Amino acid sequence: MRKHTLSLGLALVVATPPATAQVAAQVTAKPASWIDAKTGHRILRLSDAPGNYALYFNYNAYTPQGDRMIFQTADGISVADTKSWTVKPLLRRPGLHLLFAGHTTRTAYFSEQGKGGADAPVTIYAADIDTGKVRKIADVPKGSRIDTINADETLLAGQIAARDMPLQPNAAGVDIRTGQTAYAANWPDGRPMTYADAKEFRLNQRLDARIPMEIFTVDVKTGARRSIVKSTDWLNHLQFSPTDPTLLMYCHEGPWHRVDRIWTVRTDGSQKTKVHTRTMNMEIAGHEFWSPDGKTIWYDLQTPRGEDFWLAGYDVATAKRRWYHLERNEWSVHYNVSADQTLFSGDGGDSEMVARAPDAKWLYLFRPRAVPDVAGIRADNADALIEPGTFATEKLVDMSRQDYKLEPNARFSPDGKWLIFRANIEGKAAIYAVETGKPAR
Repeated sequence: MRKHTLSLGLALVVATPPATAQVAAQVTAKPASWIDAKTGHRILRLSDAPGNYALYFNYNAYTPQGDRMIFQTADGISVADTKSWTVKPLLRRPGLHLLFAGHTTRTAYFSEQGKGGADAPVTIYAADIDTGKVRKIADVPKGSRIDTINADETLLAGQIAARDMPLQPNAAGVDIRTGQTAYAANWPDGRPMTYADAKEFRLNQRLDARIPMEIFTVDVKTGARRSIVKSTDWLNHLQFSPTDPTLLMYCHEGPWHRVDRIWTVRTDGSQKTKVHTRTMNMEIAGHEFWSPDGKTIWYDLQTPRGEDFWLAGYDVATAKRRWYHLERNEWSVHYNVSADQTLFSGDGGDSEMVARAPDAKWLYLFRPRAVPDVAGIRADNADALIEPGTFATEKLVDMSRQDYKLEPNARFSPDGKWLIFRANIEGKAAIYAVETGKPAR
């Protein structure tokens, strides 16, 4: 056994397997492990297989029992054991697009483009996470994107636009290291914009195009489609409640300071509700996600943009609001919450992003703290006001080498003992897990 010190300040212990273990290692891979030199937390590298993709932060990646996590590679779908973090392939099927795991069944849902390219329908499939057995769910029209499945797995929801509009004209390309669109644009005087500004510019162009869109549901048993929202707003980020099968959250996409972003609607198209109303110019809200119990919608709130930072919560039953304040360096691209809702996470950001933070390249663990009433004296109308709070912050991973064009999209393991994320801190995209508690010395 040899000890290697990586250039990113991590001590890595790797055992070189004997030749006889190579075949088995291709079937079940045991993760490499090390201690982050700056934070003292244990990190595992779960997969650096080509084409690895850990699901977006608000998509379910776990079986209902919490014992397996699904992710995608260039070969198809792989599964990680959430206790040992060993990885094995589930389905070898190059070209598929992994969607999410089911809430009630041990199912991985995925889509495939039909023969004929972009003009062909998209087919939705389900794969049994234990056996790999695949069944067809439904065909949806060309250009459709399925984003979510409801709590009892009876309905899928997706969105479709009347025409496609690439965000980056003339295909500036995809960054090989991050897998993200290589946004580029110039100011009127010809100076190139930063990546962050170019992305905002392209988002605004798409919003201004006012392309007709609709949100629809698909019956999992029959394949029947039903349109529930039609708009020329840019519709995106569909998320069913994890507990209420008839409640869907979605967003109006675009530059956040221009749009009323976060909405909910019933699956029959009724009760369309705006979750957050702006009270100042340049106030922004977004990257919304559900609490595990479906009672709260959490989102990134800035009052105003780039100046004051909150993780805001909205109670869907009472409209009661709770806001946790963050310092500039704690602002993160995405936040998340543990299953027991005692911990939050943040995945940091780089200095070009909205917070312009000088030292935000970290994975964070946040422990919520309420702001107490002074001397126990509560305002008469306190229950009708926003409930403020702060976070006790702990750094989990040094992300100083991360290119944040690849968003980490961190999520807690079902038991809250690990935070899973995607990063290029070792030079190429890989999926990692970091232990939320420090190991015993």
